[in-house]
Amino acid sequence: MSRPPTFVPPSCADARPLRTARGPFAVLDAVPSRPVRGTALLLPGYTGSKEDFIAMLEPLTAAGYRVVAVDGRGQYETSGPVDQESYARRELALDVLAQAEAVGDGRRVHLLGHSLGGQIARAAVLEDAAPFRTLTLMSSGPAEVTPEQRQKIKLLSDALGVMDMDQVWQAMRALDPPEDAGDSRRGDREDLRHRWLRHNPAQLLATGRQLSTEPDRVGELAALDPPLPVHVLSGERDDTWPVPLLDTMAERLGAHRTRIGGAEHSPNTDEPEETAAAVAAFWDAHPVDA
Repeated sequence: MSRPPTFVPPSCADARPLRTARGPFAVLDAVPSRPVRGTALLLPGYTGSKEDFIAMLEPLTAAGYRVVAVDGRGQYETSGPVDQESYARRELALDVLAQAEAVGDGRRVHLLGHSLGGQIARAAVLEDAAPFRTLTLMSSGPAEVTPEQRQKIKLLSDALGVMDMDQVWQAMRALDPPEDAGDSRRGDREDLRHRWLRHNPAQLLATGRQLSTEPDRVGELAALDPPLPVHVLSGERDDTWPVPLLDTMAERLGAHRTRIGGAEHSPNTDEPEETAAAVAAFWDAHPVDA
């Protein structure tokens, strides 16, 4: 779980609903005070939300980018159906295409996805790459997560079948290492609990299964014609997809590769300034009008 330092958006960002052809999505819409160089759509990971990017919004807008961070269907402040079929990978990909249309104003957008969000972003690009100028896969691997993470997802899914969301939250917190309680970078526990309670269990069950069974689609992404510029970004350690696996994925894609020193699976919250600088530099190299 990414733990943002705050749930209060900076002054450059508005919390609002984004109206799309597939319904409304809760977003943080951050707009620069200088001329806009491009628009970016940011997708959070499993159990996460748009607030996972909150510490990146000011540096990205300072670099000239409008940044729209999204709660996907069933995540936090975006409502979703109670049936798991509504969270099929293609359904989530079609949501992203609708979001891109709503924010793009007829221009291509930069697309970034963290972890699960990266695999949803990849599916959207493979559905239709035309709305996108670049794709950034942040701590998001080529296929299913590690066996250890698959086991954690299974435990969570089993718990969701017999407990309510608050009971599951309490059980998860009981398993936290003691040092987490004193880490000031891990955000306010009540905000995190409130976010968890608003997640739709059907979304967690469906996307957890996807993370555990995702096929390797790197070849499909590499074969896009015309090719789409791809950025593979991660921390220097990752227990969800090993960093050497992400290195190899970048090589297979011919992608730009960034490792963020001092960061683990969530460079967006671990080292947001350095992560934002790397992301903006990649977007700068691929202007929207090119």
